Amino acid sequence: MTARKFVLQTKRLGLRNWEATDVAPFVAMGKDPEVMRYFPKLLSTEESIELIEKLQQHFITHGYCYFAVEVLETSEFIGFTGLMNQTWESEFTPCVDMGWRLKRAAWGKGYASEAAFACLEAAFTIFHQEEVYAFAAKGNTASEKVMQKIGMKPCGTFVHPKIKNDPRFPYCFAYRKKKTD
Repeated sequence: MTARKFVLQTKRLGLRNWEATDVAPFVAMGKDPEVMRYFPKLLSTEESIELIEKLQQHFITHGYCYFAVEVLETSEFIGFTGLMNQTWESEFTPCVDMGWRLKRAAWGKGYASEAAFACLEAAFTIFHQEEVYAFAAKGNTASEKVMQKIGMKPCGTFVHPKIKNDPRFPYCFAYRKKKTD
């Protein structure tokens, strides 16, 4: 077995660019109603593949993306965590945003916080960012807890343009951490 090339590594997790073996489990995540609870809709197979392609291109261009995350002990793909440049219209953009999405079997194990903390540190030390944002739809308390746990601070609310007409999501919370914090 060839050794994986991780961009970031924590005690339990490896964060890397996407591979062909990630497609099937990521497609399954996009079709899971619980995983996608705070997103506008479930993703089709094609939409999941397009998202992976977008992430791969972002990685080539910027050196970071929402990285594929795997458990080091088992090499199991569990979702993504990482950084993306966001340009949709809001008072917080353009910006670098940190996001995560893990499959249900990976919930409640501290993986999201562990991977997010590594990405936040890398944003400042490796990728030379001055600040990083994270966003969560109203009601997504699990994501808000991750943001708080890694030291991000609330900085406002806004109506996300991708969900502005969805009554389930009247607004999103914005959190931020600056390099100087």
